[in-house]
Amino acid sequence: MIINRDILTLEEFRKQELRSLPNATGELSNLLRDIALAAKRVNVEVNKAGLVDILGETGSVNIQGESVQRLDEFANAEFMAVLQRGVSCAGIASEELDDLVAFNEELCNQSKYVVVIDPLDGSSNIDVNISIGTIFGVYRRISEKGSPCTVKDFLQKGELQVAAGYIIYGSSTMLVYATRRGVNGFTLDPSIGEFTLSHPDIHCPEQGKIYSVNHGNFFAYNEKVQKYIDACQRKTKESGGPYSQRYTGSMVADLHRNMLKGGIFMYPGTKANPEGKLRLVYECNPFAFILEVAGGAATNGQQKILQITPLSLHQRIPFFAGSKKMMESFT
Repeated sequence: MIINRDILTLEEFRKQELRSLPNATGELSNLLRDIALAAKRVNVEVNKAGLVDILGETGSVNIQGESVQRLDEFANAEFMAVLQRGVSCAGIASEELDDLVAFNEELCNQSKYVVVIDPLDGSSNIDVNISIGTIFGVYRRISEKGSPCTVKDFLQKGELQVAAGYIIYGSSTMLVYATRRGVNGFTLDPSIGEFTLSHPDIHCPEQGKIYSVNHGNFFAYNEKVQKYIDACQRKTKESGGPYSQRYTGSMVADLHRNMLKGGIFMYPGTKANPEGKLRLVYECNPFAFILEVAGGAATNGQQKILQITPLSLHQRIPFFAGSKKMMESFT
């Protein structure tokens, strides 16, 4: 058997990065390793979900007023358990939980990082075999080290994230994460059970040919969004169109495609929900960080996502993100 040693695993890649950072403690690397471990376990359940009694709703409703899917509960419990046992995380704030969870143990209290996470974004799509994902962001805590983390650790501007990423569970499973040094993608190799570097140094094309939006809500959007969607469908000097519409209802799948191929993703507010439906802390901030590092942009239609100070853990905002030139033509 021939083994290609030019392919790095996530663990090997992080060790190489540590060698170039003499003051690094390795704590962030350990945290990313823990997230990857939980993702592998969730991936197993996602891939056999159609064969076991894990699909469907639990009968409960989360803090967002949305029906909780059984797979959501499994993913949330798995990420929480792995991060707590890994002792490189002081606490977690999850889209599935009403409040933050501080891992009030001696070693966890010494950690300098907290994690915000949407454990399984788009899980309702699993019934129809559409890609779903996990979204996460990592912050350096600002509460006193040695004590339990507090809500102020999680309500920081997105620009203060030290890392962010997502896992997409699709035809293959990928983990993409960003630090200020760059964005890299790792594909899970089932033969060895490891994430391996497959998409090094990802850059979002400045211009694309894809727009992603729920056209069914067109008449509920404001005039600015309606005009831009019209421009996307026509060849105009301002928009660069016409573009192709691609929208799955799975944020991770749509943004992953648009980041690699170039495009714009839009989740505007509507007349019924003027603040939109996406969560600033768990979904928008991590993706905005990833895209900006990759050369793209993200706004709420008026200001940069990463410069917004969250007011609550479950705050919702309109969200527009994608290729730099397409975002410029929108704003």
